[in-house]
Amino acid sequence: MSYFKHHVFICCNQRAEGEACCANFGTPELLGKMKDKVKALGLAGEGQVRINKAGCLGRCDDGPVMVVYPEETWYSFVDEEDLDEIVAEHLLNGRVVERLKI
Repeated sequence: MSYFKHHVFICCNQRAEGEACCANFGTPELLGKMKDKVKALGLAGEGQVRINKAGCLGRCDDGPVMVVYPEETWYSFVDEEDLDEIVAEHLLNGRVVERLKI
């Protein structure tokens, strides 16, 4: 059994100026907002949800990106509302958010 029910990795990689990267979309700030949301809902911790910052996940052209394990579900997102939907649907209810899936 996995230590966490869901382990989320959000790319916060910053490349050289002019190169495509997730950090150009504000992912460090969005990561903080998602962590805060998960904590506020009481979902953080052992057996529940862990949100982690990741370096390059190799999908810059799809950015910004995250991957949710153990399902290996990849998402692209653009704002806090997208993250709220992923938390509510995927992390709380186990339903993939098809419109954000890549």
